[in-house]
Amino acid sequence: MAEAQYLVTALFALFVCTGIGVHSEGEAVWGYQCKNDRCVKTAISEESYPAANAISLPACRLFCGEGAGLLWPQPTGQLAVENELAHIDPDQVWFQWDEKLSQLVGLWEANRDRFRSQLKKRAQGPALKPGGKAVRIKLNVTDDSLALNYETDETYSLTVGAGSSKDELQATIEAKTFFGARHGLETLSQLVLYDDIRNELQMVARARVSDAPAFPHRGLALDTSRNFIDLESLRRTLDGMAMVKLNVFHWHITDSQSFPLVVKSRPTLHTYGAYSRRDVYTADDVQRLVQYALERGIRIVPELDAPAHVGEGWEKLGVTACFNYQPWENYCVEPPCGQLDPTKDAVYDILEDVYREMNAMFNRSDLFHMGGDEVSVRCWNATGSIQRWMGEQEWGLQEGDFMKLWNYFQTEALRRLDKTLPVAEGGKPRPIVMWTSKLTESPYLEQYLDKDRYIVQVWTTGNDSKVANLLQKGYRLIMSNYDALYLDCGFAGWVTDGSNWCAPYIGWQKVYNNDLMAIGGPYAQQILGGEAALWTEQSDTHTLDNRLWPRLSAHAERLWSNPRAGWQMAEARMLLHRERLIEEGIAANSIQPKWCLQNEANCPIGGDGGRS
Repeated sequence: MAEAQYLVTALFALFVCTGIGVHSEGEAVWGYQCKNDRCVKTAISEESYPAANAISLPACRLFCGEGAGLLWPQPTGQLAVENELAHIDPDQVWFQWDEKLSQLVGLWEANRDRFRSQLKKRAQGPALKPGGKAVRIKLNVTDDSLALNYETDETYSLTVGAGSSKDELQATIEAKTFFGARHGLETLSQLVLYDDIRNELQMVARARVSDAPAFPHRGLALDTSRNFIDLESLRRTLDGMAMVKLNVFHWHITDSQSFPLVVKSRPTLHTYGAYSRRDVYTADDVQRLVQYALERGIRIVPELDAPAHVGEGWEKLGVTACFNYQPWENYCVEPPCGQLDPTKDAVYDILEDVYREMNAMFNRSDLFHMGGDEVSVRCWNATGSIQRWMGEQEWGLQEGDFMKLWNYFQTEALRRLDKTLPVAEGGKPRPIVMWTSKLTESPYLEQYLDKDRYIVQVWTTGNDSKVANLLQKGYRLIMSNYDALYLDCGFAGWVTDGSNWCAPYIGWQKVYNNDLMAIGGPYAQQILGGEAALWTEQSDTHTLDNRLWPRLSAHAERLWSNPRAGWQMAEARMLLHRERLIEEGIAANSIQPKWCLQNEANCPIGGDGGRS
């Protein structure tokens, strides 16, 4: 990826960069001067900083210094922003696209409406001043494919300049695919700011951006089983992901605590497995969410975790082992315990039905996540019927024998999945994702998991030697190393006192500095990207936003931009970006006093706020 080249024109002598604090009666009293690439809060004086020339703090951040200004994530290619802003009319924003690419029309209509809504949310307080220039947005896409996979071209270029008349600006987005063009539209929305002095929306009048992601897999793994997450919250999460160009929503939809997915052919699962009749996701719910995600450039990857992490709902079908055994800590990592019994033929018939319906619901995903997390040998070994079955196969009861049993399950489960899963283009079977586990360690890894079929999702630490082994053996990885990407870490223990198992809390700074290229070293090309993960033992609909945001944004910039500088260089942009999330109705956690937003570089230890 080419290094970003920032070409920011510095004409501050002609256009003073000042943002304003306003008394309740409307008098502007504070502005910002650009000094040494920092926006410095300064009292407005008609002699030195007349209000007539003043612009807002966001405008100062946009123009001041060599950086990405208001953009999150920062572009990876050329960024040229000239310091001229134009008053625009949010009711005069027009779109043009190629009607011959018919399957994109509905997507562009949805994005047109979303873009206009974003602009109107940008303004706060009294009614906007009327008037302003019209904005015409041209979307030039050459490929109408809607396949979002590791080969999809997500690059785009954006040009903003004068329109066909003096009363119009024109923004042109060039991209091969819908996904790239949609990213360009997201960038354009961030080049619009609210001027609280003149009470108007302003847009950069001239700009050029070229951009492409560093990693193709940029995601969030969200658990909706430990606690139910309602659909409105899931849609809001997808909105936030679109804002920062994340493109994978990995849905860990079931677990041992609940089974909220309605599977019509096996209604026992949700009837007995859901927390209530309201806490379910129907096929229509899922399909609408898949479409909602597509409009935002996101694919939803379903996970059916097995053979462990099953319990409620499954237990009524008589195919589980050690369900809710006590004391639970002897058989699993959290209550209630539960694993599928691989020796029961009925397991595979049920799985085939579930797979068939899931594939119909999640019909746009080229990946399927089969889980494979935290299988307990002690659970299977505590089940007499499993011991007898293994004896009939002339197997022992050692670890290697139980890994053979796991492979027996995985092989048949995969065969049933393949029966229900359409073959990918070119006749290749669809990739399968599995979590790191005992099965992904040598020698079982090489014996049982084909590196051309399986992608391994890493949840151990980034410096774990098992990661190096996987890379050396040629496996492709998705990083979710818990020491930087588990967003549930650091809260109170819920099965004991003190803190939970992966404390301490992980701040956005550590998420931002989680360098996947450094983790991969000479094998970095095998790392497809990463997913931040939120396991919801201690989260639900009401706490979701502040668990995810703005830490998920830090993850997004790491995967899109692969920045070479640390979080300190991103802090000022992060504070403004968090305000943008709030404007969009996302209850992002506060990360500093607002004083730090208004006094750049004065808060971090070792900052240079004292420069003058």
